[in-house]
Amino acid sequence: MPPISDRLLSYSKQFILVITIALGACASHPQAPINAATADYSYKIGPGDTLNIVVWRNPELSMSVPVRPDGKISAPLIDDLGAMGKDSTTLARDIEKELGKFIRDPVVTVIVTNFVGPYSEQIRVVGAAAKPQILAYKQKMTILDVMIAVGGITDFADGNRATILRTAENNAQYAVRLKDLIKNGDVSANVEMKPGDVLIIPQSWF
Repeated sequence: MPPISDRLLSYSKQFILVITIALGACASHPQAPINAATADYSYKIGPGDTLNIVVWRNPELSMSVPVRPDGKISAPLIDDLGAMGKDSTTLARDIEKELGKFIRDPVVTVIVTNFVGPYSEQIRVVGAAAKPQILAYKQKMTILDVMIAVGGITDFADGNRATILRTAENNAQYAVRLKDLIKNGDVSANVEMKPGDVLIIPQSWF
């Protein structure tokens, strides 16, 4: 039998190896941060949105218009004005500039009445969700909100191995615990989403 000092050294090396492996596993899929969403988030218009354009004292120019798949809108006296990626205030100022060519000092308000959002900010849920789908991002949206929208996870889902792919952080991945949240009511597993997040829910092999 080797001396006690040699055995202690061997145990120490094994312990360090185990810790290194564990840290490596955590680094590859860190826990998703609770306060992930930005407080100053401003909704960006995207294709499929419906916009209510109100031109003060000019009801004939006020109307509801859809944002086309190319991200542009058309309205009276306005042809092919880009709307995608703008907030409602910025778009209203752009419409005022266009209308200013025909009427004096137009005052425009834009209200988004049907929300889809730009492609880059939509939330995607793939894998073993009851209803995998694409969702419009909303400020302070949490993973619980997402689960409600998609009807939860299937009986074959491995919820505690789910991950968030965060496109806003160069496709960094964060581990999330959907089973603990949905099945056990563990609110500590509820995390905020960010625009463009992809929630990936794997199936269980057992």
